[in-house]
Amino acid sequence: MQQSLSLKTFSELVGNLYQGPLENIPWATFLNQLNVYLQSKFVTFILRPPSAQVDGLMVNTTGTSTEATASYNKHFFTLDPFVDLPNRQVVTLAEFVSNDDWQNCEFYKNFMEPVDVFQVLGADINTCDGAQCRIRISRGRDDKAFGDEEKALLAEFIPHLERSIKIHMQLNRIEAERNLYAGAVDQMAVGTIILDEAGKVLQTNQVADRLIQEKDGIKLVNDGLQVGTARDTQEFRRLVKQSLLSQKSSNPSVVEALRVQRPSGRADLGIIVRSVPLAAWSEGKQCPTVVIFISDPEQQSSAPQEIVRALFDFTPAETQLAMLLANGLTLDEASEELGISRNTSRAHLRSTFSKTGVTRQTMLVRLILRSVATLG
Repeated sequence: MQQSLSLKTFSELVGNLYQGPLENIPWATFLNQLNVYLQSKFVTFILRPPSAQVDGLMVNTTGTSTEATASYNKHFFTLDPFVDLPNRQVVTLAEFVSNDDWQNCEFYKNFMEPVDVFQVLGADINTCDGAQCRIRISRGRDDKAFGDEEKALLAEFIPHLERSIKIHMQLNRIEAERNLYAGAVDQMAVGTIILDEAGKVLQTNQVADRLIQEKDGIKLVNDGLQVGTARDTQEFRRLVKQSLLSQKSSNPSVVEALRVQRPSGRADLGIIVRSVPLAAWSEGKQCPTVVIFISDPEQQSSAPQEIVRALFDFTPAETQLAMLLANGLTLDEASEELGISRNTSRAHLRSTFSKTGVTRQTMLVRLILRSVATLG
């Protein structure tokens, strides 16, 4: 290892550390760079320690086998003596476990010795919001033991690593919430298209993807949208431009609606165009600026029947009838689809009325479509 860490090298390492949460494999660049600089065999960062209930979540430097990671997660984590270190303090294995105890323990003999790991430097980071992370740096038996210089170097990075972990956790929460809400919109069969400040498509959900692929009333041309007829597209672009101007001027969110004919003759698409309110410190060329919501009247409800049954205490036969009615069939059409008589369908319908407290078929359909069943 070099005698001292230059400002340039330290800055590069810290930069890669904070870039870590944005990498496909978090912190991989930083860990590999640290591994080279410390002339160690491996660097392992454990973001979630393994337990009997869940596997650990860890990032290893290049050269670490997946088999070794799997073995640690399944068995050897219970034997590891180098755990529960003082929070945020860098210590060596030799300070924590005696040399005799280390060489005679099952963890060393069966897990570490086969890959020639003898010297270990580490630190634990337990954050206020519950993260329990560990960084471990290893060398072989014939390598130089970790000393004060290496301890001091790693200690310089611990506060930065903790901040980076918090950034990672916050990004994860935001991504989880985004996926949750996006999934709910998908289940409601609403197409969503997000545009940037140039009116180009940034993101689409599954329903919008299907409608775009069908090219029946809406299609993607050079990252821009065309809808319905030429006149429809002209009006659509006017609404998008108006929404863009509204966002740039920080006016209240503008909401506009448009009905679009489909060349196939199928039911018209309903389109809502609205500006996306800017966050207080938003900046950049690819910020969400306008959102397009698309409803397809011919899209059938995908509410799981078992959820509808649980919500309304329907029988299986009542659930099947209710779902067919919710998807636009008449009572006669539903009877034919189910292979039952109209009188039987009427009996099922009366029973659903009694259980839900509604008095008309249209009210039953509205109740089902507005319920949480569509989010199941």
